[in-house]
Amino acid sequence: MKEIDATNQACPAPVLITKQTIEGECPDTLKVIVDNEAACQNVTRFFRSKDYEAEVESCEQGYIVIGVKSGAELQPAQKEDSDQHREKKIMVMLTTDRMGHGDDTLGGKLIVNFVNTLREMEPDLWRVVLVNNGVRLAVEGSDVLPALQQLEKHGVGVLVCGTCLDHYGLLDQKKVGDTTNMLDIVTAMQLSDQVINI
Repeated sequence: MKEIDATNQACPAPVLITKQTIEGECPDTLKVIVDNEAACQNVTRFFRSKDYEAEVESCEQGYIVIGVKSGAELQPAQKEDSDQHREKKIMVMLTTDRMGHGDDTLGGKLIVNFVNTLREMEPDLWRVVLVNNGVRLAVEGSDVLPALQQLEKHGVGVLVCGTCLDHYGLLDQKKVGDTTNMLDIVTAMQLSDQVINI
């Protein structure tokens, strides 16, 4: 069994090291040791996207994520096929929990109105990515949580930065979307026809 020690590595290094190992060596079983929950979730999701079964165990350093090669088709591949039927792929990146500068109360109301109106962009809306203070929109108590959950239910990918959640101490409060990393975000930007930054 191949083993990688990805402790003390900042995002997205644990996923990048895992990716390089899978692409370079194609191991049947790969064990990745990480020291935080965000890295654990990111590596687990990456394994599943690459047709590996993923299991997580606790250890002294944090977590051990074990990926075992599987022959089954996984959902990410199926989702990719459905994406091809879209005319356009628009990605919306939300970097804050309010819109614009000036009055924070007004900015909070505007971001609520904006997120609640995003469904008007369907079927072209492909991804909503939450980074920095924007991750607060995906946690318990957020005014836009129901709207984001509806978007996800309608097939829009919601990606929430794991490093940002960890920074704000919100990892366990996330209620929508996939915990993600910078590799996923950059890849999504590459695949998008249009990126809207807020």
